[in-house]
Amino acid sequence: MLKHIVLLKFKESVTAPQIADLKSSLLALPKKIKEIISYECGIDPRPIKTFDFALVSTFADFDALKSYQVQPDHVEVLTKVRNLSAKIEVADFEY
Repeated sequence: MLKHIVLLKFKESVTAPQIADLKSSLLALPKKIKEIISYECGIDPRPIKTFDFALVSTFADFDALKSYQVQPDHVEVLTKVRNLSAKIEVADFEY
């Protein structure tokens, strides 16, 4: 199994409705992409934080993650992520 973790630091101009739209778009992906085993995301509620938003997802293996990454529905949401983010960090680990 593989965990895929994504941390986002939003641009200062990003609004709460844009973040809500991003979260909604992300949470719609498991119904569209069969490779996703689990998918959780949300805003960091701490007042002082390094990142604003986190996504933790589970895939069977790296091949499933690679397949997910090129799915048109994921690519569309990834465009939103890139447009809203000043910084993106990603980590993957097998367990």
